[in-house]
Amino acid sequence: MQDETGTPLTPSAQSTHAPAPDQVQGRSRLFALLVGVGVLTLALDQGTKVWALASLTPGVPQDLVGSALRLNLIRNAGAAFSLGDGVTWLLTLVALAIVIWVGRAALRVGHRGWAVTLGMLLGGAIGNLIDRIFREPGFGRGHVVDFIDYFGLFIGNVADIAIVVAAGLGAVMALRGIPLEGVTHGRHEVDHTAADVNGSDDEVGQNPEPRPEASERDDV
Repeated sequence: MQDETGTPLTPSAQSTHAPAPDQVQGRSRLFALLVGVGVLTLALDQGTKVWALASLTPGVPQDLVGSALRLNLIRNAGAAFSLGDGVTWLLTLVALAIVIWVGRAALRVGHRGWAVTLGMLLGGAIGNLIDRIFREPGFGRGHVVDFIDYFGLFIGNVADIAIVVAAGLGAVMALRGIPLEGVTHGRHEVDHTAADVNGSDDEVGQNPEPRPEASERDDV
């Protein structure tokens, strides 16, 4: 059905798949949010590590909440929370792979929750990666600065906290079925609109049942 000759009511394939200007602007804002969260996480991690190195003495813990939470400075060759000693090179490669993956995923993020999650993951991964690259005993084998002692079981830092929180947020959004790209409402709405228009065309195109003429009714 057409309202004028050569003017279809149904949207063309090009208009259906072309990104709307507001979607492009929204994705740019989400990318900026991701970068901002990442930079803030990285700044907090590196700033607290500098403070810990200047203010704490290795092997001399300071209680914050009794013995449940203490400040205890160590140099960690392992993974988050002092796990995985002896595989520093492997952990360095894993951290680098995470940074690369997050960088690629950042270009597709379309949901605010995922932007915050990836920002925290990116900042935490870069924070510990900087330690492994630039700190002693050498390039790629550097020991991470840890100083937050949990119940005397493991010791971590701000980057570890950000990574764990990001993992939790990502799991929640995955369970809720929220994709990295977000919910593309615009395309769904276009599809529904096209379906409604096509349905209207079908109804109009069907020939109605003929009504009896006046003379025939009179004869009856």
